[in-house]
Amino acid sequence: MGMRLRGARYARLRLAPPFGIGFSAAAEARFHFIAAGNAFLQSQGQTVQLGCGDAVLLPRGDTHSLVSAPGLPVLPAESFEAKPLCGNICAVSLAPEETCRSKDVLIFSGRMEFELDTLHPLVGLMPRIMSVRDLLARQPEILPLLEAMEREMRTERAGSAGILARLADVVAASIVRGWVECGCGDSTGWIEALRDPQLSRVIAALHRDPGHNWTVAEMAAEMGCSRSVFAERFAAATGTTPLRYLAMLRMRLANQWLTRDRMAIDKVAKRLGYGSQAAFARAYKRLTGSPPGRARALGKTQLQQTSSAQL
Repeated sequence: MGMRLRGARYARLRLAPPFGIGFSAAAEARFHFIAAGNAFLQSQGQTVQLGCGDAVLLPRGDTHSLVSAPGLPVLPAESFEAKPLCGNICAVSLAPEETCRSKDVLIFSGRMEFELDTLHPLVGLMPRIMSVRDLLARQPEILPLLEAMEREMRTERAGSAGILARLADVVAASIVRGWVECGCGDSTGWIEALRDPQLSRVIAALHRDPGHNWTVAEMAAEMGCSRSVFAERFAAATGTTPLRYLAMLRMRLANQWLTRDRMAIDKVAKRLGYGSQAAFARAYKRLTGSPPGRARALGKTQLQQTSSAQL
């Protein structure tokens, strides 16, 4: 539950040392897979050395860079020419033809959106950099996926870009799932809620039908306990009340539908169970601080910027 990742854009990078490529902060998570060579990831004062077969996820989309050696100057990714491959996948080559191909560093990079469901509150608790290395000891079945990505990057066969994109989605989702399952030594809050079969059943029901006129009594019945016991356990695990959680869930969904999906405001209101567009607009402004029309306008601006972005 809550483990879906959806790839937004991908790039196949071929880099010849020395290099430094910077990635600006993004609303989406960032994913990088090293198929050949070595690189250093620098972000928020952290430096992580990456080798062939390594994959990392930056769930918060922080500003970061990939360099062939620490301390090298960095150029923004947007400044490099990208060649379209297929769909939302492009290729960037910073390796002159006269250089030795064996020294090239091959990286598959992607922007990924968390599907807005139970996982969403956990994003703020995740480490800024999540590595597949932490997953392999517990889930060795991930290794064949990484090996398949490496083969596809090196051979560049027909359809390899699309296959790489799908494999990247699975590896990134596996990294997040592994972190949730182990709790990273901190099995509190939302991690506890997801692990509690009774609480997670209620949360799943809310996400399946956020437009339903839920009452605390109905939620408690879903969990199979009294209202007072349910409310106490929900608040202890999540830090908020059931109705407050439901309201914020609706607003997060509304923001996604307005900005990303460009859905009409009246349609969003109806889908979330509000009796009128005006009632929805009041609730949206009360909880987010701005009217829904502003969010929809922002979505249009972001869509225009995305269409012109290369990486």
